[in-house]
Amino acid sequence: MYTITLEDSPASITPQAKLNAEYRFQRVLERALGEPENILLAYRTWQNAMESDESELSEDHKVLAKKWIDVAGKAQQEGLKELGECEAYFDIRIER
Repeated sequence: MYTITLEDSPASITPQAKLNAEYRFQRVLERALGEPENILLAYRTWQNAMESDESELSEDHKVLAKKWIDVAGKAQQEGLKELGECEAYFDIRIER
């Protein structure tokens, strides 16, 4: 359904540390949002909200987009916590 990849990680990171970071990020998403379908719905809703005027969004979409921002921020923190100060981020790719 989707893959999570750590991007722009420090050059010194081991493959296992990279996998661990990606796992921690995904675990936070799953704990907060549930099944992969729910994660994708929240992510897509957020993407749509970013490309739309706020007045075009339903109240439910606004709430879900804000929830994505909160959960993704927490997931980012948890995923990167063992990497120290860096510019790394997590990329979510939707499999078609």
